[in-house]
Amino acid sequence: MAKAKTHFVCQNCGYISPRFLGRCPNCGQWNTLVEEVDQSTIKQPKTTTTTLTGIVAKPQRINEIDTQKTPRVKTQLNELNRVLGGGIVPGSLVLIGGDPGIGKSTLLLQVSGQLSQEGHSVLYVSGEESANQIKIRAQRLDVSGDDFYIYPETNMDSIRATIDEMNPEYVVIDSVQTMQATDVTSAIGSVAQIRAVTAQLMQIAKGKNITVFVVGHVTKGGVLAGPKILEHMVDTVLYFEGDLHHTYRILRSVKNRFGSTNELGIFEMNGTGLKEVANPSEIFLEERLKDATGSAVVVSLEGTRPILVEIQALITPSVFGNAQRTATGLSRNRVSLIMAVLEKRANLLLQNQDAYLKAAGGVKLDEPAIDLAIAVAIASSYRDKGTKPTDAFVGEVGLTGEIRRVNRIEQRVAEAAKLGFKRIFIPKNNLQNWTPPQNIEVVGVTTISQTLQLALA
Repeated sequence: MAKAKTHFVCQNCGYISPRFLGRCPNCGQWNTLVEEVDQSTIKQPKTTTTTLTGIVAKPQRINEIDTQKTPRVKTQLNELNRVLGGGIVPGSLVLIGGDPGIGKSTLLLQVSGQLSQEGHSVLYVSGEESANQIKIRAQRLDVSGDDFYIYPETNMDSIRATIDEMNPEYVVIDSVQTMQATDVTSAIGSVAQIRAVTAQLMQIAKGKNITVFVVGHVTKGGVLAGPKILEHMVDTVLYFEGDLHHTYRILRSVKNRFGSTNELGIFEMNGTGLKEVANPSEIFLEERLKDATGSAVVVSLEGTRPILVEIQALITPSVFGNAQRTATGLSRNRVSLIMAVLEKRANLLLQNQDAYLKAAGGVKLDEPAIDLAIAVAIASSYRDKGTKPTDAFVGEVGLTGEIRRVNRIEQRVAEAAKLGFKRIFIPKNNLQNWTPPQNIEVVGVTTISQTLQLALA
């Protein structure tokens, strides 16, 4: 019998090399290439090509394809429904990633119990915990249900046989890195194993119209372990973010074939599990000092939801030769760019000043509309003059000092007015073809100098 050919696969990015290399030439990581059997050299029995639903593939006219709409299933967690685009789509494959201990298993355990109590059958497959351990955690979270089944197993053949026998409506795989496809000879958790297991889960979801939730571990760099093909194969990718030293967790959608991306859901972790936060803006602003300098509130848009976040800045004279630029929750490059604009267009001498900025509450902001609030916070700290606590700022700052228009300004202004803000600074061009509400003063600005003159007067 001829020996099967092998190659070396990077466990970080999936790069394939015919020989061993100490460093992956694609991603630059060291000692990540592992020898695996080349599956293409193994003879497979010839079968008729079929679709994911198991039907023999054939061409169809697009007008003849039945697009009967399947209703979404609502969970009891409205924040999860929002991130998923309005609810769970039957037959979808959802990947949830996050740091260890952040609450991925807790979230799926709570959702499984809620679905079971509503009459849906759920199969929870665990490759990391025994049935007794899951039961202890379920009792602490007050999770139960007559059609909620726990199945500690890692072999995909056994899992598929159990799914064929039970035919549940929902399946939870915790986690995909612990599952083993028997037809793949590489080690559990390798790139080939993850790819094969995910392909089988996709066939289960589409062929049997079963919704499958998959837990995925993340690397030290904060990305999902395994190749990017794992994210390409699934329908929805959710990231569970947060600081282990704080109680709030953020569920963010980065890919969704059935809804908007970059949606955001806020949860609070307590002794009885995850509790959804209906109004996150109040939480991000509840500890804001009234007369503090270096503080500005921005109305940021996360997906379709406007959220008010406090941006804090601390500007101090530099002790060393090179000034430091430190940012938490904000892009350091964006902060450096805005400081350069302030120095050139607003006559602020910042080249000998250390700058420390953060988005309060642990949230990460990366949209252009936060530029104006960052600039106002920096100028407020530099001049040691506070902004009014009822002011909010929205706008993109250009390199020539102009304030450029942003999208969905109506929702941003309405959210600020809802939370009691009396004045909001927006780009002047956003005032065209729009009538501002009466309960908040909307100030249209064109340059950064004009904004600082009005806000720090």
